[in-house]
Amino acid sequence: MKLVFAGTPEVAVPALDALIASGRHEVAAVVTRPDAPAGRGRRLVASPVAERAEEAGIEVLKPVKPRDEQFLARLREIAPDCCPVVAYGALLPKVALDIPAHGWVNLHFSLLPAWRGAAPVQHAVMAGDEITGAATFLIEEGLDSGPVYGTVTEEVRPTDTSGDLLTRLAFAGSGLLAATMDGIEDGSLKAVPQPADGISLAPKITVEMAHVDWAAPALRVDRVVRGCTPAPGAWTVFRGERLKLIQAALVTDRTDLAPGELSVAKNNVYVGTGSHAVELLWVQPQGKKPMRGADWARGVRIAPGERVGAADVR
Repeated sequence: MKLVFAGTPEVAVPALDALIASGRHEVAAVVTRPDAPAGRGRRLVASPVAERAEEAGIEVLKPVKPRDEQFLARLREIAPDCCPVVAYGALLPKVALDIPAHGWVNLHFSLLPAWRGAAPVQHAVMAGDEITGAATFLIEEGLDSGPVYGTVTEEVRPTDTSGDLLTRLAFAGSGLLAATMDGIEDGSLKAVPQPADGISLAPKITVEMAHVDWAAPALRVDRVVRGCTPAPGAWTVFRGERLKLIQAALVTDRTDLAPGELSVAKNNVYVGTGSHAVELLWVQPQGKKPMRGADWARGVRIAPGERVGAADVR
């Protein structure tokens, strides 16, 4: 088939690579989000998918909105048979959905109908799911509600961050997307409607959702830290400033600390929760680089009984 691939971030690159390498289909063009400012200089930078497509000599389309008439006209000229999508980042209007003969097929990083929305991997980690996966489905106008072509499953490991899990799903899902294109092309694969039950939603993780509640059980605290890593980053407050929590560990043998209460040992720093303590392995104070929790604790000279989690933030 002639394909137009739509995607933007690094997580979409393995799928683009798989389609280029398949040899069975032609990736005629790539659709991605416009260049965005990045770094200290706020210089405009192309998306990872755009960079990979340019390396491969593939035409890159960067519409501000996918309903732009110039973009739609070019898409009609290319006349793709199918448009595979991975984390493109913009809603596709019906006028665009109707152009390819086999529609737009999305690789979504959950086992639909679970975790429909922008942040399925983060929500799976934060909810404590033991198994998740990826699914390919035909995009329709509803939110991730179209019929499913295929799935792959992936175990959520006890120490997985959302970044760890998303990396594995990106590579497992790339093979699934390529196989889905093959099945659509030879007619061996038919999309199956999603069941009406088991639907859960995965909206974008806000900064407030990443704010750690130390009165919650330690298991919940651990899941929030892992689910919000690397983005947007779990956080708390210490002495009126934000403290980013990069890595924590459960400490089941310490139940003597009140929620948010800090305890410093020679090479460790612990925080009380609603159940047992957690150890702060890596943190990032406001305006500074990431550092080991114990190094941070020594530097700030924590007083006995001092806590994290106060409400006032400068």
